[in-house]
Amino acid sequence: MDTGKKQLVLNKGTERYIFRYEAGQEGPLLDALVAAATDPRTDFDWFDAAVLSFRLTQSLIGQADQLLYKDLPLPMQSFEQYSDYDDTE
Repeated sequence: MDTGKKQLVLNKGTERYIFRYEAGQEGPLLDALVAAATDPRTDFDWFDAAVLSFRLTQSLIGQADQLLYKDLPLPMQSFEQYSDYDDTE
């Protein structure tokens, strides 16, 4: 499993928000998004937090898929085993 450092970046107008975190520390990252969204000193809002949390979720789903399907053959490889079948008749 990937244990490296990761980051989420949001460009909003002239501002750039960068959230760096270690793999496995997604909970504290979400807490940081909430803190940033509630901080009146920034223009980072709840929509921005939602966008970044969605990106985080998609990334985690992709990682889970890689773990779940890493030992399975690719769909096209499975199909090639049956390539003798001809349905053009």
